[in-house]
Amino acid sequence: MVSIAACGAKYGMLTSHFYWLGAIPAMVFLGIFMMPFYYGSKARSVPEYLRLRFDEKTRALNAISFSVMTVLASGISMYASAKLLGAMLGWGFNASLLISACVVLVYITMGGLSSAIYNEVLQFALIVAGFTPLALMAFHDVGWWSGLVERLHVVAQSQPVAYAPGTWTQMWQPMADASKNPMGIEWFGMVMGLGFVLSFGYWCTDFLVVQRAMAANSMTAARQTPIFACIPKILFPALVVLPGMIAIALTYQSGASSFQLPAKNGGYDYDMVIPLMLAHYYPQGLLGLGMVALLASFMSGMAGNVTAFNTVCTCDIYQSYIAPNRTDRHYVWMGRVATVAGVGLSIAAAYLVTLFNNLMDFVQLVFGFVNAPLFATFLLGMFCRRTTGHGAFTGLLAGMLAATLHHGLTVSVGATSWLKGGWLGYVHTYGSEMALNFWTAIVSWTMCFLVTIVVSLLTKPVKADADLRGLVYSLTPRIKDDVATRWYARPVTLGAIVLAVTVVLNVIFW
Repeated sequence: MVSIAACGAKYGMLTSHFYWLGAIPAMVFLGIFMMPFYYGSKARSVPEYLRLRFDEKTRALNAISFSVMTVLASGISMYASAKLLGAMLGWGFNASLLISACVVLVYITMGGLSSAIYNEVLQFALIVAGFTPLALMAFHDVGWWSGLVERLHVVAQSQPVAYAPGTWTQMWQPMADASKNPMGIEWFGMVMGLGFVLSFGYWCTDFLVVQRAMAANSMTAARQTPIFACIPKILFPALVVLPGMIAIALTYQSGASSFQLPAKNGGYDYDMVIPLMLAHYYPQGLLGLGMVALLASFMSGMAGNVTAFNTVCTCDIYQSYIAPNRTDRHYVWMGRVATVAGVGLSIAAAYLVTLFNNLMDFVQLVFGFVNAPLFATFLLGMFCRRTTGHGAFTGLLAGMLAATLHHGLTVSVGATSWLKGGWLGYVHTYGSEMALNFWTAIVSWTMCFLVTIVVSLLTKPVKADADLRGLVYSLTPRIKDDVATRWYARPVTLGAIVLAVTVVLNVIFW
């Protein structure tokens, strides 16, 4: 919620690509093609699927890298929560972090995955109820769409490098040239980096996401879960991106507006868009609802990452390599210990986020290192039975190293810390941190894909076709929709409808 609103202010309508290009197609693909593998294999986690398909070393590498990623992602939510509490209540950053962490720790430790899922359902309702009035009030304040377009023309032409008038209100036209938009990305980098590598890598291989659908009580429900989730995803730009666009329009409005984004790292502190917009537009009673909605989104993010962390640490690391053949009671106890450790590490990770003025820049940086190469491994593993365990492990490792090398040798415009690239000495400069992240993901995925193919051709498969049934597409019986399910609720039909609506929205905001 915070990072997308921040991107709305920083990049304008280009931010909607995170939903309509970077989410919907991959979520539909997950529901139609990939959930049968996950659900049918009875794997408890994504690393466990890698063990069944490849071998132990591939699973171990992914379990370790995923654990690091979930800690960083949870730290992002904790940072955002602390910023909100500081802005609204005047609490110190350290105290806010501890309070947020303790709340999540209590209900996850006591209730586990079930508590996280039920809380997220409730929190989703709170988010919609809390943010809908904000979007409507702010939209009315700027004169609806025509008034916003006029104000954003001023924003576009007030930048150090003046952009075309429609740069903040169009999705595709500004990407004809990387120098013509604030994200500093051309259409190929957007489509390949976000629309393919990062999107499919996140939605199809990130255990945090897949875990929710794996908890369904039937194959049909598991396949429907990500596709039904596309429906609110289509509408979320109006709820989250729009307030960010309005915030930057008000900041650049001379004289008449009392709303101003604070400065940070040579630009604006875009992460403060939502907290400051809530304070600017909401009276006290409604402000309480808005704060609850925002805190709900933070708690949802923290809880989801922590539950994924404790599952992977307990099942894929502790049970597999440290203490096998123990009782279920023992592993439940260990899961609680992992939860406490995960929360503690997340607090440390929250301090890294302070180096960025937009949370999404940090989110995509993390995904580029972990999810991008993992998606290449899954793609080859699921659709090419010749892929070997040696190839998968070597490819994953090569993809992560390639991401590290690319990020270390390139930098973005205005970078102010080594986390933003160039710490090995840079050979290329990208137009923004987001563009750097997209190209890091592309390099990582490509290297993993190529190395996996080469090593697989040079090594001998050790798994027979019988061992790969349910794990490789060509060896898996085709899934038929439940005949009792109405036609419009079947995954393929529902997915086609969702994709058609998404295409129409892309055309409207071309």
